[in-house]
Amino acid sequence: MACSMGRRASSIGLLIVLCLALVSCGANARGGRGGRGRGGGGGGRGAPNVVLGKEFNVLQFGAKPGGKADSTEGFMQAWIAACSFPSAARVVIPPGVFKVSEIIFSGPCKSPTPIVVQVMGTVRADSDLSNYPDKGWITVTRVNGIMILGGGTLDAQGANVWKYNDCKRNADCVHLPATLYLVNVQNARIQWLHLVNSMGFHMHVSECQDVRVNHVDITAPAESPNTDGIHVSRSQIVKIGTTNIATGDDCVSVGQGAMNVTVKKVTCGPGHGFSVGSLGKLPNELDVRGVIVRNCTLTGTTNGVRIKTFPASDPSRASGIVFGNIVMNNVVNPVVIDQSYGGRPTDQPSRVKISDVTYQDIRGTTTSPVAVNLMCSKLAPCQNLKFINIKLRSTAGMISSACTNAQVGYTGIQNPPPCKR
Repeated sequence: MACSMGRRASSIGLLIVLCLALVSCGANARGGRGGRGRGGGGGGRGAPNVVLGKEFNVLQFGAKPGGKADSTEGFMQAWIAACSFPSAARVVIPPGVFKVSEIIFSGPCKSPTPIVVQVMGTVRADSDLSNYPDKGWITVTRVNGIMILGGGTLDAQGANVWKYNDCKRNADCVHLPATLYLVNVQNARIQWLHLVNSMGFHMHVSECQDVRVNHVDITAPAESPNTDGIHVSRSQIVKIGTTNIATGDDCVSVGQGAMNVTVKKVTCGPGHGFSVGSLGKLPNELDVRGVIVRNCTLTGTTNGVRIKTFPASDPSRASGIVFGNIVMNNVVNPVVIDQSYGGRPTDQPSRVKISDVTYQDIRGTTTSPVAVNLMCSKLAPCQNLKFINIKLRSTAGMISSACTNAQVGYTGIQNPPPCKR
């Protein structure tokens, strides 16, 4: 039976890669928008070419299934061989359970097409935190062109280490390692994966360009600390779609320096909702611009759509933000701007300027009597906030809005009623 299940998982993983290859080839045959340099591909709508290429199976490099022996070296050597190969290459993690500690998939690589990392088995993290000196469990860095997919699971076994997270007591805490940390990566596709019980963030995207996440399931308990689903910072052109996130913190969070981030068809819950921020914690933070969250559903989350900034911050901006066609089911705080976030003394207001934010077609239920709560900075008031067709109702009875230092315009149905001017 075990052999039969293994063959089935292997077939499914290969089928996913083959299907993506066929889609890419079909797009190329139709005359996509052409190559964009190394790894860019011509798959139309920005999709990279998917080429199966030479297989580098981690078993051939010493990885041992069973979940007992450490397979870190086998994974690393398989990557080094694939990255050094001058043609199309594919790292294969076959069915089975593999125990690994910190892994760094580092480039630049020699392949003219994106390297495929095909995860068909379950990869489990070693729970000894001394084995993670950096920000990630599995880190991808300095790579132009990578696809991580295959239907497998990345299980960080976070429950073994969450007790060491002190961020609720310590504002300057060091976050536990992210399950998947992409830094200085271009042209990346993360698809058909399960991320379970991260130690810190499930996925952290930083200093990247052209990253797409689709058909990913992220799962951790509601009480798990700082287990954001996907965190994006200092990156451009990040698209997240058709993904299910259940976690103990923000389902998707957008930090400083993020531009052109799109979140579509994502289900969230449990969790803390979709957040821009927190912003303003560090000196000289970069602006955030061009964030779109659309066609998403939240169920049982503490927050819905939120912008949060620290008081006593350096000046920066968050602008060009759209929250549209959002369904909320029993969300505690559906719409929030909180510019006193993080527990700092509020006698020095935030200097993060929030402007040009649109809330459109937001509907559903809340457990709170205050469904819209806009607490903006008196030093940098919010400007040009637009509310279009808001249809929320409260299971607590009466429903209202609260606004401070906010310039707000209203169009169409408004429930709760607009803030009093």
